[in-house]
Amino acid sequence: MTVVDRGHLLTEQANPRSADLDLLPTRELVDLFCSEDRVPQQAVAAAAEALTAAIDAIARRLQAGGRLFYLGAGTSGRLGVLDAAECPPTFCTDPELVQGVLAGGPPALLRSSEGREDEADAGRHDLEVRGFGPEDCLVGIAAGGTTPYVHGGLLHARGIGALAIAMACVPVEQVVLPCDIDIRLVTGPELLAGSTRLKAGTATKMALNILSTGVMVRLGKVHGNRMVDVSVTNSKLEDRALRMLEDLAAIPRERGRTLLEAADGSVKLALLMELAGIDAASARQRLAAQGCSLRRALAQPANAPQ
Repeated sequence: MTVVDRGHLLTEQANPRSADLDLLPTRELVDLFCSEDRVPQQAVAAAAEALTAAIDAIARRLQAGGRLFYLGAGTSGRLGVLDAAECPPTFCTDPELVQGVLAGGPPALLRSSEGREDEADAGRHDLEVRGFGPEDCLVGIAAGGTTPYVHGGLLHARGIGALAIAMACVPVEQVVLPCDIDIRLVTGPELLAGSTRLKAGTATKMALNILSTGVMVRLGKVHGNRMVDVSVTNSKLEDRALRMLEDLAAIPRERGRTLLEAADGSVKLALLMELAGIDAASARQRLAAQGCSLRRALAQPANAPQ
């Protein structure tokens, strides 16, 4: 196995602020981390233009029937899996719409499998077995930017005409990634040298939060600042749904329960039924005609063709 010197990468360098980390009193250690953890927010803000481009490009592909895949190894891959797993309960998406692909597969979620990240062909293979195609989107996540597994996936995506987006925590001058959109979250050296689960991981999680939420907003799964496509699957979510109906349309809780039952638990459908004075079948038809956007469906004249 050829060992490549990665000492020039910011994510591998030692942070002078923590040179005596093992000697610090616990309170000073905590204060140092609190101070350093302001950096990820600044790094994400600096990547706002790339994040904007990524959201709009992904949304266009998903509106045309494509899917979104996150691909990574180690911490980066686990963060992608986490973001993908949160989409169905938050936005009521089909589990196939946003998928997390982790080097080493599901076992690597609980037990480290970092050796798989050196296999460039595995990145391509893991996408192929999921039917990844030209209409789909890939976000390849690699904190240090050098992970062969991610490079292999991005090269495959570009090769078949899919949308290839890279997310890394080093400057482009240090590592070039094959992609259409390049998101760089430059967080600098970690307080614990090389431990990219720290600032790099925090910045990556923040960026993925913005990316997936922004895409779902563009897909019409948010009304105002409410997740009206939430799936009502437990008592907490039922309470949230009932409060949304009350806040957005002054619907009493008992009336809200009746509406939710008729709408098969869909807050969006229940709101449209109440505010437009139509039944569930008509509401579904109107939403479909308006790209699942509640705002556009509410603006549609009552006598407009469905």
